[in-house]
Amino acid sequence: MASTPLATRQIVAISVAGGLAFIAIVAWVFSLVLTGSTANPFAGKTLYVNPDSTAAQAASSASGDDATTFASIAAVPTATWLLPEQHATADIAAYVDSVADAADTQSAVPIFTVYGIPNRDCSNESAGGTTTEDYPNWVSAIANGLSGHEAVVILEPDSLGLSVSCGDGDQRVAEIATAIEKLQTNGTKNVAIYLDGGHSTWVGAEVQADLLNRAGVSKVRGFATNVSNFNATADEVTYAETVSSLTGDSHYVIDTGRNGNGTNGVWCNPDGRKLGDTPTAIDDGTAHDANLWIKNPGESDGSCNGGPAAGTWWAAGALALAAG
Repeated sequence: MASTPLATRQIVAISVAGGLAFIAIVAWVFSLVLTGSTANPFAGKTLYVNPDSTAAQAASSASGDDATTFASIAAVPTATWLLPEQHATADIAAYVDSVADAADTQSAVPIFTVYGIPNRDCSNESAGGTTTEDYPNWVSAIANGLSGHEAVVILEPDSLGLSVSCGDGDQRVAEIATAIEKLQTNGTKNVAIYLDGGHSTWVGAEVQADLLNRAGVSKVRGFATNVSNFNATADEVTYAETVSSLTGDSHYVIDTGRNGNGTNGVWCNPDGRKLGDTPTAIDDGTAHDANLWIKNPGESDGSCNGGPAAGTWWAAGALALAAG
C-alpha cells in the first residue's frame, strides 16, 4: 500500500487535533449547561422578598412593636419552602410559576427550598414528604414551574446528612440524583441548585463530601450548609471549604438566618439565639457564593422548647431572635 504524503498526514493530524479541541470545547460548554454558569448566581442580583411569607402574615395581623419587629424580618429575602403537604403534584407547578413570575416583575431572583423527599427528616420533627413513587413526578412538576425563570433551589436539606444516622444513604443518594435529573431541563438552565451539605457540628466533612459526590454534586452549582441551624458563619466557612475541596471545588451557600450568636449545641428552638447577617453575595476568591436566610426566622423547628409544630410561625421565638 502506498504511503500517505507528508503534507496529507500533517493535514490529517491538524484536523484530528482540531476535532479533539472542538470536542473538548463542546464538553466544557455542556458541563456549564448542567452545572450552570461559572458566574456566581447571586452577584449583582436582587433576591425576592415573598409578600406572603409567614413573617409578613404575622406582621399584618400583629400590632405595635410586635408588628414592627415581624415586618423587619419579613423585609429580608428568605427562601420559599416547597412541601407536598402544602402543594401536591397536581398544583405545585402553578404555585412555583406564580412565585417566580412575581419575582420576575421585580427583576429579582427567588430562592426555593425543595423539601418533600420520602420519609423526610427520618420521622423526626419535620416528618412527612411524598411517596417513593410520586417523588420524581412531584419534582418534575416543580421543574415545570421553574421553566423559563431564573431561580435558586436548595434541594432537600438534611437529606444526605441525616442518612448517616438513619442508615439509608444509598436510597437518599439515589433520590437526590433523580431529583437533580428531573430539575435539570432545557427550561431550567438558569436555575442554580445547591444540595444538602450538612453543617460543621454534624457529619464530618469527608463523609458529607462522599455523599455529595455520589449524589451528583458535580452536576449542580454546589451545596448548602447550616440550613435551619445556628453555627457561626466562620465555622461554616472552614467546614464548607474542606467539603468543597473534596467535591471538585464545588460552590456553597450558608444559612445565616439565625446564627448571630452561634450555637449552644441545641438544634431545636434553642434559647438565646439571634438573627444573623442578612443575605448577600460573597466575592472573596473562595467557593463561597452567598449567605442566605434559608430557614425562615420565626418559624419553629418543632414541638420542643416551647415551640409549635415544625414550620409553624412562633411569635415568641421570632421576638427572641430579633432581640438577640
